[in-house]
Order: sequence, then C-alpha cells, then structure tokens
Amino acid sequence: MPLADFARTFGRNASILLAVAVAATIATFVARVAGGAEILVFVLSAVALAGLAGLVGEGTDQVGARFGPGATGVLQSALGNLPELFISIFALQAGLVTVVQTALVGSILANSLLVLGLAFVLGGLRNGVQRFEAEPVRLIAIMLVLAVGALLLPTLATQPGAPDAGHQIDLSEEVSVVLLVVFAASIPYSIRGGPGASAIGSHVEAADLWSLPLAVGVLAGAGAGAALVSDWFVEALRPAMAGLGLSEEFVGLVIVAIAGNAVENVVGVQMAIRNRMDLAISLILNSSLQVALALTPALVLISLVIGSSSLTLVLPPLLLAALALAAILGALIVFDGEATWLEGVALIGLYLIVAASVWYGRPVQV
Repeated sequence: MPLADFARTFGRNASILLAVAVAATIATFVARVAGGAEILVFVLSAVALAGLAGLVGEGTDQVGARFGPGATGVLQSALGNLPELFISIFALQAGLVTVVQTALVGSILANSLLVLGLAFVLGGLRNGVQRFEAEPVRLIAIMLVLAVGALLLPTLATQPGAPDAGHQIDLSEEVSVVLLVVFAASIPYSIRGGPGASAIGSHVEAADLWSLPLAVGVLAGAGAGAALVSDWFVEALRPAMAGLGLSEEFVGLVIVAIAGNAVENVVGVQMAIRNRMDLAISLILNSSLQVALALTPALVLISLVIGSSSLTLVLPPLLLAALALAAILGALIVFDGEATWLEGVALIGLYLIVAASVWYGRPVQV
C-alpha cells in the first residue's frame, strides 16, 4: 500500500502510533536477541508499549463508534487498559507487587492530575476560559470519588488496633468483589445511555471510520503485541531499575503508569485544544475510573492465582493521600463547569510533587 493511501486509511494519529509501535517492537526484539543492555531493552519496550496502548485506544474507539456512545464506554472500560493489564500480570508473576500497586495508583494520578492538567493548560492558552456542561461529567467524577474511597478503606480498616487488623488479603478480596459488582452494574447503565454515560462516547468522526474488519484487526493485533512486549518490558524491569538507581515506587508510580496508560489519553488533550471540553474531561476522568473500578480489583483477584505474593488494597500513607487529593480535586474542578489554564498548572504541579516524593526511594538491588 502506498504511503499516502496508508495514511488516508488509518488517519494521521493512528499511522504515527502504528509506525512507532512497530519500529519500537522490532528494535526491542533485536536488542534482546543481540544481548543488548537491559536499560536499552527497557526503554525500547516502554516506547513500544506506549504506541501499542495508543493503538488499542484507536481500535476501541473505531469499533465502539459503530454501536453508539453507550457501547463505546463499555468497550473503553473493558479494553482500554489491556497494555497495563498485561504489564501487571507479568509483574505479579515476577513478584514485583510494589511496582504493580504503585503503577495502578500512578495511572489514576497521571490521568486525574497530569493529563487533565495538560488539557486545561493547552486548551486554556488556546481558547481562554473553557466552559462545559458539568452535569454529565459530574457522575464520572462522583463515581471516581466513591471508587477511590473504597480503595482507601482497606488501609484504614487493617491498621494495628483497627477492626480488620491482620486481614489485609481477605478484606482486599471482599472490596474487590464489591467494586467489580458495581462495575458490572454500570455496564447496562452505559449501554442505555444514562445521564453521564453519553459523555464517554467515541470522538471518531464518520468520515474517519475504518472498516469493521480493519478496526477489529488493529485492536486484536495491538492487544497481542501489548501482551508480547509487556513480557519483555517486565523481564528487563528489575535490571533496568538497578542500573538506573531507581526505586520500585518511582518506576511504578511514574514510568510504568505513563507507558501503559497516559499516551492513550493524549486524545483528551487534543479534544481540549479543539475546545471540546465535555468530551475531553469525560475521556480523561473515565480512564481513572476504569482503573479504580475495574482494573485494580480484577488484578487483586488475579494475583491470588498467578502472583508469588498477593496484591492487596492496603496502601502506604503517601499514596493514600495522593489518591484522595486527585479524586476530590477532580470532582471539585468539574462542578463549576469551567476550566482555566491556571487550574491545569496547579494539577500538573501537584503531580510533579507526588512524583518527587518517591524519587528518593531505595534503589532496587539485582
């Protein structure tokens, strides 16, 4: 297929993502076969994962656009975090429980603080004060606060002297089941297009639609590629952390979270620049909600089967405070129906402070 026809078929964004994903995946494979440095393999696989995560998002939107906004929201919830799911599963098998736990928290923080902040800054600088219909987005923000609250309670309830002290695993399992039931209940609500559900709809224009076989093929191929590259990524993770002198907390909270999730949400920033703030905010906050309501509890239960040690919802105080701040700030920001670039600067600033708070953690030893 000529390059021009290829770009017209896939669109500019998907073409760039595909090129990056394929090139980085091949480069990662070559580096592994040639016995390249683990740090090089780590960096190349992270780039490949970022591109594949973006392709998963593109494929999900293309498939969902044919079935209405409700179905798009369900597909995004089910498939939007495939790369992060694969990374977490391989990391649990490798015993990197701290990396998985901090990466899940980092995904929520990256979406709610970094990506939302970038959307506000770039959208505000281009369009001034941006207004949006607050009511549809409020449901997502409120659900995020409730989901994050459910993630925080196991930590408080299992402290020494608390009622459930010593039962971290049991309580984490019970809370995870409840969260997944809430997630399951949200599926028919989204399909019926209840208030707030329609705000999560696809941003794909009719003129940019791929054929259904192409959309399914891209989604399947990107998902399979993410599974393969995630294994390489995790394999190189511990040696790379040791070589770079990084802690598990920083790698999970920042690097793994961004590699597996944030690139997909560049679309939210693009929508903000185009002054489509209703769609931008709902896309970004819904990504955080997916992690809190579906991905995290699912991994807690999966860890019982595959992990060398169980993943729990008991968090360090720093992550506990950061999660609570991110969820509450997200809700407060959308309730007035306005977004300014200064709010975005403050959100990004808070994210950088959280990242700096784990920078000086103890480096990993091989």
